[in-house]
Amino acid sequence: MEAFVTSAAGVRSPRILYGTAWKKERTAQLVTTALETGFRGIDTACQPRHYDEPGVGAGIAAALGPDLDRGDLYLQTKFTPPGGHDPQRIPYDPGAPLPEQVLESCEVSLRNLRTDYLDCLILHSPLPTLRQTFEAWYAMESLVKDGRVRQLGISNCYRLDLLQALCEGAHVKPAVVQNRFYEQTRYDRDIRAWCRRQNVIYQSFWTLTANPHVLASDAVQALAAKHRRTAPQILFRYLTQIGVVPLTGTSSVQHMREDLAIFEFTLTDEELAAMDALF
Repeated sequence: MEAFVTSAAGVRSPRILYGTAWKKERTAQLVTTALETGFRGIDTACQPRHYDEPGVGAGIAAALGPDLDRGDLYLQTKFTPPGGHDPQRIPYDPGAPLPEQVLESCEVSLRNLRTDYLDCLILHSPLPTLRQTFEAWYAMESLVKDGRVRQLGISNCYRLDLLQALCEGAHVKPAVVQNRFYEQTRYDRDIRAWCRRQNVIYQSFWTLTANPHVLASDAVQALAAKHRRTAPQILFRYLTQIGVVPLTGTSSVQHMREDLAIFEFTLTDEELAAMDALF
């Protein structure tokens, strides 16, 4: 299986992304290391509470050179509604109309990331009402139309009816859904099935942290021994083979290498079925 996937919007992205949340002062160094190790997809957000987006931009700039240019990278960030911010550190005017908040946030992201376009802009979470969610989405659509953004997505959206309404009402359809991957939401089975039907890319985060019981299961441990791989490699490889794009936020170079090495082996249909039983 190729290590890249193409969305319904025609945007190509790696099947595993490097996530930059909670890296704080280490962000720039870790992003540079991830890119030098071989990652080509970076996930961040214009949300100083959890992300150092300028640090991501600095890390990318340090890694670019004769063997790596901006066109080799898939870069996605997020518009975070006011409620998701530290009130003292909102990177746009929270008193402005919602569409202006979206546009200002995007401009901040472009400056932070030292780029003139984004491969994906994600709505970090639905807003309190469907009307507000569409108001933000239509502002995001304007960024696609003027070439600053290539595709759109939504995160932290665990209601299939909301996703369906967004898809029906949007002019630029969602190309990405990024959700926490955990048992409390039944691993988004219905949402993932909908994504497959719509050719929407489902991205998972909190994939390892939320699932120690899966990593320790007999099925995963047996496959790890058989393939001479780690348990996280088995889980990440399984997800890529069923069409999920996982995020990894590791700070370990060794784990970065292991995460990228998941494309060196393939699980059989029988092995995939054994993994399916866990979810």
